[in-house]
Amino acid sequence: MRDPIADRFVRTHLKTRHLVLLVELGRHGSILRAAEAAHMTQPAASKLLAELEYALGVQLFERLARGISPTWYGEIMVRRAGTALAEMNTAHQEVMELFSGLRGQVAIGTVITPSTSLVPRAVKRFKETHPKVNVSIAVDTSTLLLQQLRSGELDMMIGRLISGNDSYAELKFEALQDEPHRLIVRPDHPFAKRDDLQLADLAEAAWILPPSGSILRERLTALFLAQGVDLPSDAIETSAIPVITSLLLASDLMIALPPESVQHYLNSGLLVELDFDLGLRMDAYGIITRKQHRLSPGAQAMLDVLRQVADQRV
Repeated sequence: MRDPIADRFVRTHLKTRHLVLLVELGRHGSILRAAEAAHMTQPAASKLLAELEYALGVQLFERLARGISPTWYGEIMVRRAGTALAEMNTAHQEVMELFSGLRGQVAIGTVITPSTSLVPRAVKRFKETHPKVNVSIAVDTSTLLLQQLRSGELDMMIGRLISGNDSYAELKFEALQDEPHRLIVRPDHPFAKRDDLQLADLAEAAWILPPSGSILRERLTALFLAQGVDLPSDAIETSAIPVITSLLLASDLMIALPPESVQHYLNSGLLVELDFDLGLRMDAYGIITRKQHRLSPGAQAMLDVLRQVADQRV
């Protein structure tokens, strides 16, 4: 049953300009910069924000000495405004696709490992039959990709649902596979020929570590600390595969990675796996979409191809 109060708010008070302003306020944290991004004056932006707060009866943003910060109410409105605008963009895209044949754009997010194998193969197959659909691919952590998916910036993603978060009821997760991690180095690394390595030896080596706050970084830290060993202090932080491979090939750095993400280098002998089992596995990654969101024809076709390619890899 529809809520008459909410229905009255949407039909009477809410305008598209409110939604655009909310998204820009959340993005910039400044009324002036948000107004510029939304192509309006600062007084007009302040008036629109005041209208929204009056209509809702709550404060959406805290006014700080420098800029503004969303309250809990504001965070909800910013997220939902982004979703509403993304839905309208999708509606426009669907109309254009149906009018002129399958065209438009598909936005995919992916974590590192499927970005080196599953996603490129699926996109290649998709473009063979849908050459007029533009595909954009974002590679990032699951945490950031989930934010973009829920706000409507992505049509789908290949990643993980973060454990401990109970706010994923609107998302659909189709598990694909987990990720065993191995230690990767160049063939002439001092540890490459050793079969007596201990965790303490590894802690003294130079490492490439995932960024702080990532799931893999947390699990690596827990693994070392559980054995009473400090995390390596000689380290470089990055998750960019081109940077990682270049560093590994040119130095004695090591990294814990799923072998699949650097399979070409392993097959060619440019990189090797160390004879040491970290016992490190990540949770299964999978295809994640929004349950109540109807994909455009192009995005649905891309999702179907992703599923087909993933099935062939199992």
